Amino acid sequence: MPETYLSIMLQSLRKKEEVLDEIIRLDDLQKETLTDPSRRADEFDKTVEDKSACIEQLEQLDSGFEKLYAQVEEELAANSGAHAEEIRQIQEKIRSITDKSVRIQAQEARNKDLMMRKFDIVKKQAKDVRLNSKAITGYYQTMKGPVSLEPHYLDGKK
Repeated sequence: MPETYLSIMLQSLRKKEEVLDEIIRLDDLQKETLTDPSRRADEFDKTVEDKSACIEQLEQLDSGFEKLYAQVEEELAANSGAHAEEIRQIQEKIRSITDKSVRIQAQEARNKDLMMRKFDIVKKQAKDVRLNSKAITGYYQTMKGPVSLEPHYLDGKK
């Protein structure tokens, strides 16, 4: 029976690795969206939604893995030699998952910096538009003023 649990745990780790690969792909897509000015904001939003779904999937996989591990923990401790190959494979997958998690954290930090810079640029553009709009409004109000001047008398004296 522990062999079945161990194979399910290994399968869960493989699935987790696939989900992490998808998050890495989505992080790369986010980076492209943030650096390419021709990309639209809704593309970024879609990427965020997709990553959120992946994170929910990871949480479910983690929860299931922990439950399975709790059921076989004593058996593994008592008979670790009998399950050495499965344990080695699980440890290998956990190392790979940890490496990918570190990579994702670094990508997320870089994307956050890119996003903050992009927000600063958008804020500056909005401010420029607002200032330009005020200038144009002021110009039109000035031009809308009276067209004729009051009569003035000029004399030739100096």
